[in-house]
Amino acid sequence: MSRIVTLTLNPAIDQTVVLGALAPGEVHRARAVARHAGGKGVNVACCLADWGLAAAVTGLLGADNDAAFRQVFAAKGIEDRFIRVPGETRTNLKLLDTGSGDTTDINLPGLPAGDAFAAVRTELLARAGRGDLAVLAGSLPEGIAADAYADLTASLNAAGARVVLDASGPALKAALAAGSEGLPHAVKPNRHELEEWAGHRLPTLQAVRAAAEELRGRGIPVVVVSLGAEGALFLTEAGAVHASPPPIEVASTVGAGDALVAGLVAALAARLDLPSTARLALAFAAAKLTREGANLPPRPEVERIAGTVRVVPA
Repeated sequence: MSRIVTLTLNPAIDQTVVLGALAPGEVHRARAVARHAGGKGVNVACCLADWGLAAAVTGLLGADNDAAFRQVFAAKGIEDRFIRVPGETRTNLKLLDTGSGDTTDINLPGLPAGDAFAAVRTELLARAGRGDLAVLAGSLPEGIAADAYADLTASLNAAGARVVLDASGPALKAALAAGSEGLPHAVKPNRHELEEWAGHRLPTLQAVRAAAEELRGRGIPVVVVSLGAEGALFLTEAGAVHASPPPIEVASTVGAGDALVAGLVAALAARLDLPSTARLALAFAAAKLTREGANLPPRPEVERIAGTVRVVPA
């Protein structure tokens, strides 16, 4: 079985404030407040743990407020290999409008990496060898170059690991511009991120597929484009499929994209075929929508949802 390690260089404590309706410029009374230790790689590992897969996590954590992270790692049996740095991990504010179901994110800057990045790199490479899966996810903190993911991917590729990349902005652009030795095994942009890379709007599924095919043509074996309520597009050497989620009652959209990545990783670890990969990844994302934070319901419920995911050729 492949080992799994996730990297989160810019984690956060996500503070979700639940509102009846969000009206800019108005005074609001919160219905509830919840705090979750988060960051893309952390969220992926949490969902994998709920599914029953062991994962290690590494990256940078502020030493002054890591209790929330230590608690969730202990509760879910996640191997904590984070490097602690002086200061506090950032807190990101998420405003959940229960009337519309939309979430407004306010992301704060993270801690500067300083010299600790070298220790994180060593930790990551020590835990990802031949056949293992390494998830590089999220934004880069101050002090880390935009091509950091491309550099890490090249080293992980040389070790025989399979890299799953979920990034945006300059970090994604640099990673996708890398030579063949620095390209990930799988990449998961959302539609907006793919539009940024392509340099133009992608208003139709056909346009999204064409741009995703360009990424495949550059040498990335697995390309997944998340489309929000429209599901996701999956492309591999076996072809392309469009997976649509079933109707589901939404408790929180926070971390749904990370759950999709976790489902993709679980499918890659099990070496599922293309349709089964699409069903499992969409089931992770849909199942997470029913829970607050980066949490999945019990495995039988996720499997039930997977059976209701519609997968058609794209």
